[in-house]
Amino acid sequence: MTKQNPWFETVLEAQRRAQKYLPPSVYAALVAGSERGRTPQDNLDAFAELEFAPHVLGHKADISTATTILGIPVSIPVMMSPTGVQAIRPEGEVAIARAAANRGTIMGLSSFASKPIEEVVEANPNTFFQMYWTGSRDQLVQRMDRARIAGAKALIVTTDWSFSIGRDWGSPQIPEKMDFKAIWNMKWEGISHLPWARSWLTGGGLPDLTAPNLRNPETGVAPTFFGAYYEWMNTPPAQWEDIAWIKEEWGGPLMLKGITRVDDALRAIDAGVDAISVSNHGGNNLDTTPASIRCLPAVASAVGDQIEVLLDGGVRRGGDVAKALALGARAVMIGRAYLWGLAANGQTGVENVLDLLTMGLRSALLGLGHHSIESLSPADFHIPADFARTLGVPFPAHETGRSVPPSAV
Repeated sequence: MTKQNPWFETVLEAQRRAQKYLPPSVYAALVAGSERGRTPQDNLDAFAELEFAPHVLGHKADISTATTILGIPVSIPVMMSPTGVQAIRPEGEVAIARAAANRGTIMGLSSFASKPIEEVVEANPNTFFQMYWTGSRDQLVQRMDRARIAGAKALIVTTDWSFSIGRDWGSPQIPEKMDFKAIWNMKWEGISHLPWARSWLTGGGLPDLTAPNLRNPETGVAPTFFGAYYEWMNTPPAQWEDIAWIKEEWGGPLMLKGITRVDDALRAIDAGVDAISVSNHGGNNLDTTPASIRCLPAVASAVGDQIEVLLDGGVRRGGDVAKALALGARAVMIGRAYLWGLAANGQTGVENVLDLLTMGLRSALLGLGHHSIESLSPADFHIPADFARTLGVPFPAHETGRSVPPSAV
């Protein structure tokens, strides 16, 4: 029997290996999505609608993929999007952070992560900490202070969640905590996936399924994931003045994640944010929201160079990165792609994913005849007439005096 090469050649292969390695309930939690799953599929399909227009000659030998994100130099325009509870291997977010550091890019750490921010920043000093609008303002200040003391370079605020429920294919059963009952209920999944079970038994014990970055500083107790989720559900939703308050309290670079509408992008500028991520939460929120890449051109055109624009959703190949940059993104954020890599081969698997994106991006630049990512533009592609989506109406002129320029597509 031929031994499988631990290196995989596409993110899809990493996903196949992840599905084989992980118990069904854990794998299903990573697939995620909501309702009929239309949006996560559109995130993938939309990239395939953009067709390259490569040159036959005139290719450049020296190619650069370097840029900066909120002032942080990166070797590739790809950063790790914050995703919650990465306890699919014992090392979790720390392995992701090390992989990102080894490939010269930024780690995004979720407030719902399974590892504390101090450990993650130690693994990668270029870490951005992500918060939801959950709990009281005093609690939010405590979390910002902790992130600042730990050394987080920027704050990411995510507010695009509306607690959409139900999946047509069924939702996985995730225990509140890994007690005897939960272990008993999952015994057959563990027995049928012995390498996964062994990694936990030899890696310090089963995950406790808590959110250490939401730990109560007075009691020292971290809530369970579902306890944190319950608090989030019962916190009154954030308003635009709350984003301005966060910016003032944080005092450093701030990214707002989850923008799809032009009017929201312009309001983000008024609230003082430094960057936005055009994102539909990976299709885990309101199903049938358009693919992020479809919304990107109008948003990028509207904000111009006033703030940095990133793209999050559906990126699986280096060519996808090139397409996002051509339509106005400064960089992209990846989520599921690196989780597949982590499941497939730990930290090395995450580095494998970043290498694939780098090679694919360099291949796209070579074929299009560009020296660097700054040269990418819509002219490098055939873009279908009905591809883009412009969501959100411009502000009334008496409010801001702004007008929204036509889409770049």
